[in-house]
Amino acid sequence: MTKELRVGFIGAGLIATYHSKSLRRSGIEATHGVVRTGVYDPDTARTEAFAAASGHTAMASEQAVLDSCDAVYICTWTSEHRRLVAAAAERGLAIFCEKPLAISLDLAREMTETVLATGVTNQVGLVLRRSPVYLWAKHLIDSPDAGRVMSVVFRDDQFIPIQGHYSSTWRADKRLAGAGTLLEHSIHDVDMLRFLVGDVARVSANSANFHGHDGIEDVVSACLAFSTGATGVLTSVWHDNLARPSLRRVEVFCERRHIVIDGDDWFGPVSWVDHDGVTGSLESDELVAAVVPLRDGTDNPDGEFIRATVEGRAATPDFTTALRAHEIVDAMYRSAATDGAMVMIDDA
Repeated sequence: MTKELRVGFIGAGLIATYHSKSLRRSGIEATHGVVRTGVYDPDTARTEAFAAASGHTAMASEQAVLDSCDAVYICTWTSEHRRLVAAAAERGLAIFCEKPLAISLDLAREMTETVLATGVTNQVGLVLRRSPVYLWAKHLIDSPDAGRVMSVVFRDDQFIPIQGHYSSTWRADKRLAGAGTLLEHSIHDVDMLRFLVGDVARVSANSANFHGHDGIEDVVSACLAFSTGATGVLTSVWHDNLARPSLRRVEVFCERRHIVIDGDDWFGPVSWVDHDGVTGSLESDELVAAVVPLRDGTDNPDGEFIRATVEGRAATPDFTTALRAHEIVDAMYRSAATDGAMVMIDDA
């Protein structure tokens, strides 16, 4: 690695723009010698707009971007991830890959094996693992005062992202997306259920398709049994109510504490009620300050990726973490395909 860290982007849509802005906000570019190099998207206008806004250089191919950088963001539609991860790993580049890793569990496993074999720094866009909301909720859950987790109710809804400000029309195409709301969106939620409660032992799920896009489910309801003995319910919905972008409500019932996440994914609020009647609620700056001692590094996922790459160490969350979420999602799909039959999670 040179003193400068050359960073490129493949894909220049909404999520790439998010990471580019997040990288800027982290302040790490100046402290860690980040140089923005190439960007490529099949949509030339999008490439040029991204380059003009971010300081990257518009390039004519993926190959040119990969040849220009030491670390690459892969922010394409899901079906392209496997090919691009393999090409980047072959060059020894650090890799930030958007979630989900792949359109199938087998491909996600193959990708994970590839990055582990090459030893490159790798990170996945499961950004909620650095959210103050979920860090504080986990702190409340893990406290001995809470007792054991008994049950969790997790609802996630948003308007189907082929419209509105998402404008990701490719998410209606199974060849590009792999599946619908569970894989493309609620893999975040599955990861958070593991983060908050623990490993999942078995699942039962049902799905529906109201929009009629082949292979793109827009409703999933799943029951989960955790290895700890806790139970859970996940409901994921893609609707057409444009007044409701991505919104989550999470309730965690512990033996002696009830915790509610409702509102912004990053700034809360997070509220709780204890067995003795004591209540609390944190949000915004107060919440951000409260989780500072709980962090294992930066609160910025993109800052974490750059720092890990420069230091030559593992980043988090990595492909291995993402693969575990894929295994649970795959089990839910298999259950839904058999009318909700119970499916065991291997090695739970």
